[in-house]
Amino acid sequence: MKGRMMLCIATILGCAFSPTSVTSSLAEQAGIASVYSHESGSATANGGKLNHAALTAAHRTLPFGSKVRVTNKSNGRSVIVTINDRGPFVRRRIIDLSPAAARSLGFSGLAQVGIDASQ
Repeated sequence: MKGRMMLCIATILGCAFSPTSVTSSLAEQAGIASVYSHESGSATANGGKLNHAALTAAHRTLPFGSKVRVTNKSNGRSVIVTINDRGPFVRRRIIDLSPAAARSLGFSGLAQVGIDASQ
């Protein structure tokens, strides 16, 4: 048994792991974006602190650290944000943006957006 355990560990250590790839169904999405309502300094799902001045966002499934282009459908403005949290947990919303990211897109409540995760 000890020999098998060593072989298993050696196999794992010998593998090159790559970051999670984004499938085409996740690469492009459209729906409603909302703005974070948490206080600055609140913990995010990746272990960091929420910073309202940073260009960050929450998404249900995209890997932490993913760079995502979010485009406001009503005015064409776009911004690249980094996924650092999970959410939104409200039906029909696809992304939660920091206040700075929402300002860059020209909205303060809800907006129809497109997401391109193939950055």
